[in-house]
Amino acid sequence: MTDQPATAFAPGDVLVGATRLNNPDDDHAGEGRILHYDTALNFKASHAVPDATHVIAGLAFDPHGALWAFDFQAHRVICFDRDGGRAVVPDLGGRSYSNVQFCNDGSMLLGEHLVGSESRMPLGTQFRRDPATGRFGDGHVFRFDAEGRLLEEYATETHGGMGGFLGVTMTALSSDERVLYYVSETGSRLMRYDLVEKRQLPDLVRHPDDSREMFFDLAFLSDGTLGVLRGNRLERVDPDTGECLDLHPLDGFGWATLCPCADDDGILATNFFTGELIRYSLGQREVRARVLVEDARRSLAGVAEAPAT
Repeated sequence: MTDQPATAFAPGDVLVGATRLNNPDDDHAGEGRILHYDTALNFKASHAVPDATHVIAGLAFDPHGALWAFDFQAHRVICFDRDGGRAVVPDLGGRSYSNVQFCNDGSMLLGEHLVGSESRMPLGTQFRRDPATGRFGDGHVFRFDAEGRLLEEYATETHGGMGGFLGVTMTALSSDERVLYYVSETGSRLMRYDLVEKRQLPDLVRHPDDSREMFFDLAFLSDGTLGVLRGNRLERVDPDTGECLDLHPLDGFGWATLCPCADDDGILATNFFTGELIRYSLGQREVRARVLVEDARRSLAGVAEAPAT
């Protein structure tokens, strides 16, 4: 797959962050790229991201049809316009953002991927530290207006995940935009924060840390339930009670990023360990399309479907 000239995003196209991890000294580093597929997961283009140095995460389309993504280790916010060319983004400060929610008033909520200053497990990479504090980050959520002015900082709790350094890694926003649902990936808590009252809410779901139950990506589905990836399955969860209403087993372990499809039946999901990308039918309970992404083991960390707008 060679990098292509700018290729416009057609409705239903699928984009994945797929940095080519070819740095022998850092297992999260390499050539930044976003791969572009059609709705049937046929390859269309490779978009080079030369200013990204590590895994590209958190792909999402904004209301204008521009694609956003994040290199949280380089503190880089990436944007492509709907024609597939690079777009300028406001200066949002040097933090490890890895996900975004676009609000009806034009503001946006960015989650800080990293928290704390140490890892509980050996790492094959290094994280940037704030020179003033020595910390990777605070694991907070930040609201900016469209011009990049900081409007609010929300002091969200985090779990830390297996390594203890993971903050707000994936988010979903309630339809009234009051409650932010979020996880620290590989952690055992599905957390909630009230954006109006600026306070932490009780966890929607919480498992003991020694249970080996993990949360990964989450998104609201067309029926109003939360779709939550659990590594080896997708669960449909009641957003008020936390009850698991239905589950869909997925083959293997490592299913970590998720995007609901515009057809209200399908989801896109990626497997971080294997580099697989699938389109899965919730109604038929089957994989409709699958591709093994070239040179993408341990780098698929974001997937998005191009909207009709």
